[in-house]
Amino acid sequence: MLEAINLSKRYGRYDALVNLNLTVDQGEVYCLLGQNGAGKTTTINLFLGLIGATSGKALINGVEVGQKKRITNQMIAYIPEVVQLYGNMNGIENLKFFSRLSGHKHTKNELTALLNKSGLDEKDHEKKLSSYSKGMRQKVGIAIALSKKAKVIFMDEPTSGLDPKATDEFTSICKELAKEDKSVFMATHDIFNAVNVGNRIGIMKEGKLIHSTKTTNISANELQELYLKTI
Repeated sequence: MLEAINLSKRYGRYDALVNLNLTVDQGEVYCLLGQNGAGKTTTINLFLGLIGATSGKALINGVEVGQKKRITNQMIAYIPEVVQLYGNMNGIENLKFFSRLSGHKHTKNELTALLNKSGLDEKDHEKKLSSYSKGMRQKVGIAIALSKKAKVIFMDEPTSGLDPKATDEFTSICKELAKEDKSVFMATHDIFNAVNVGNRIGIMKEGKLIHSTKTTNISANELQELYLKTI
């Protein structure tokens, strides 16, 4: 579903990403670890088409990003660390607005079903977003991704600032997305959650992918030790 082929990004003399090669299959959760500045967000931005590659290719379902941007944009959704929604609108209104922006119209019952599927308690659907926690905002973001029928969902630091309960709920939602053949690509610092939610994990340093492993082959403690040695 995702493929990077010798993907590189340079700003002047600074290499933000160096010859990245990776693949993410349909229904797979791929977690990318690394310190700030390691190249995680640059990788996401290249797949989103927000920046252009200096060299190499980023492909979504076999389509090169930048060549057919309209097609690739229809297949993806992005949930940033802080989901930007309209605080004076409620959950259903935000979902309706953003789904229509992507060209999808849903009935109120369909919008309710999408929010329920994302894990947002139904009693909160018609509360103003200004009263939502970060975890609740993320659930609306996931509902927006579902509403546009995205095949790939990109996430940047999704568990940052979440309490253990919200993190556990988020993990369950990601696993459900994978069961529905959605691919999830997340940049994170959360080593223990990466092992719980991911199928594969990559570790980046100075724009390079240093390690890549299946989560079935490594424990959280082993991953932490490897990560600390790498960075």
